[in-house]
Amino acid sequence: MKTIICILLCTAGMTSHAENGVRVLNDDAHYPEGPVWFQGKLYYVEYDRNTVMTWDGKKNAVFSLDKGCGQSAVVPTTQGEFLTTCYDNGTIGRISAEGKVLPPYTQDKDGNKFTGPNDFAPDGRGGIYFTASGTPPAASDGKVFYIAADGTIRLEAGDLHNANGLAVSKDGKILYVVETSEYRLLKFNIAADASLSNRKVFVNLDDLTKHVVHIYPDGVKIDSRGEIYIGQSARETHVPLAGVIFIVNAKGKLLRQLTLPSLQVPNFAFSPDEKTLYVTAVDQIDKSPYLGKVYSIPNR
Repeated sequence: MKTIICILLCTAGMTSHAENGVRVLNDDAHYPEGPVWFQGKLYYVEYDRNTVMTWDGKKNAVFSLDKGCGQSAVVPTTQGEFLTTCYDNGTIGRISAEGKVLPPYTQDKDGNKFTGPNDFAPDGRGGIYFTASGTPPAASDGKVFYIAADGTIRLEAGDLHNANGLAVSKDGKILYVVETSEYRLLKFNIAADASLSNRKVFVNLDDLTKHVVHIYPDGVKIDSRGEIYIGQSARETHVPLAGVIFIVNAKGKLLRQLTLPSLQVPNFAFSPDEKTLYVTAVDQIDKSPYLGKVYSIPNR
């Protein structure tokens, strides 16, 4: 997500690419991020507006406002609430089903704080992993935490370099975690108690793209076939492969790419049938309000 803001301004002005099936669902989004499809709606955040938004197929609307949070992702819980990663104030925000802001989580069970909470990954068993990016600018103290179904939070991994997106494999046995500043994804084994072990490098995006340009991976999602979608946040304008979402298999082999006419494509969510990918994108990367768009794009 918002790990290190770039120094240049992108002016991609696309409003319609209907010939490619690409649609703009919101052309005035202020750093949109961390989307999820839930009960017939797309939920996503706008970091610069401190909001959680919804799109119901016709219009965008504010679901929740929490000033000072700096939301970077949203996720529903099995308890009927929503959680947000509050990148700016270092908490995990809680929201009722009606959009009311509730008291946040501020630390884990051992008193560890959350520095730059970033993204979520439900484990399919009622628990949710989340990343804390770490302390800028180096962000070498990134972490992964786990929120159990009863709300208990514990630290599961540390010493990550700019921890960002993460996703659980469909069999629930592997957690993939992005290290943005290292241009790579790691993988961990997940035990029955949700603890993590056997940390390894899964794929390096620079290697994957033959070192054409540094690729700064961001969000990651996994479809029902086990294919792994990797978003990115380019840090300069007019660079090769900007706006590209990379799709790899479980061995890290590149299968295909999806390309959008925006500079950064940090995160995305699948429609229920996975035939559509909803993408949050950023065009203005150097200063507030970080203007961007929310797209839908045909998948496969």
